[in-house]
Amino acid sequence: MKTRFVTPEHSTHRTLYVRHPWPVRVMHWINAIALTLLLMSGLQIFNAHPALYWGQSSYSGRPALLEMSAEPAADGNLRGVTKIFGRKLDTTGVFGLSRGMDGGLVERGFPAWATLPSHQWLAMARRWHFFFAWILVINGALYVSYSLYSGHFAADLVPTRRDWRSVGSSILDHLRFRHPRGEAARHYNVLQKLAYLVVMFVLLPFMVLMGLAMSPAVDSVLPGWVNVFGGRQGARTLHFFAAMAIVLFVLIHLFEVAITGAWNNIRSMITGRFAIEVDETAPVQKPSAGREHDRRERA
Repeated sequence: MKTRFVTPEHSTHRTLYVRHPWPVRVMHWINAIALTLLLMSGLQIFNAHPALYWGQSSYSGRPALLEMSAEPAADGNLRGVTKIFGRKLDTTGVFGLSRGMDGGLVERGFPAWATLPSHQWLAMARRWHFFFAWILVINGALYVSYSLYSGHFAADLVPTRRDWRSVGSSILDHLRFRHPRGEAARHYNVLQKLAYLVVMFVLLPFMVLMGLAMSPAVDSVLPGWVNVFGGRQGARTLHFFAAMAIVLFVLIHLFEVAITGAWNNIRSMITGRFAIEVDETAPVQKPSAGREHDRRERA
């Protein structure tokens, strides 16, 4: 189904087409909610001991790779301090020492507004975290199954030979904030495809695996396997940085959504409809596999 907005002076029209089928839209928003609550509950769990180590135990005597705490300042008041490989940074008000729900300064790793629950409650944070971890895993498995069955994976996510040849130009276009328009905007570029594939098949599975590595129950079934990843503290550190890599991906994703047309992108993930400018004077191109997939979705 198409809706046209004709502008004769430019010989172009805006066309609305179905960019995302409803199963993809539903699973996208489930992922968004699950990842948000996983992050917030995970930061609360981190606050129970706001430091990262490498090795089997935090009692090994090795210095922390990352540590957030509060310490006395020269004026006698407390200040928030974040240590990264032993280097101290004053992070008062954000990390180490921040305002609690009552408005007073509280010693804690991440601030109250970023954690779930907002006050220190490790047991509840773990319940939230485990529940939404299962939601994420089940939803991810359903998404991969649907993508393979429907053809969405092969048509929209697997890079083609032409995509591989365009990696350099795509990087330059992104650095210059130049984004595809018209017909080209209907399809993911090679950087989008690679980013989605890395998140789906590398970062998320690795983060789940490192989460399992911290479980005494799993370690009792498969004793010693966690040593491959530097021990339980090493797995905790890798889990944390994998989560931060996903946060970075989400921030870049939101930035791209904003600068390429926030409402158009958001609408496409709510109603499925995405608008593009079509030049009526341009020669008609033969539909690619991706376009054939779009046509099937509209039908």
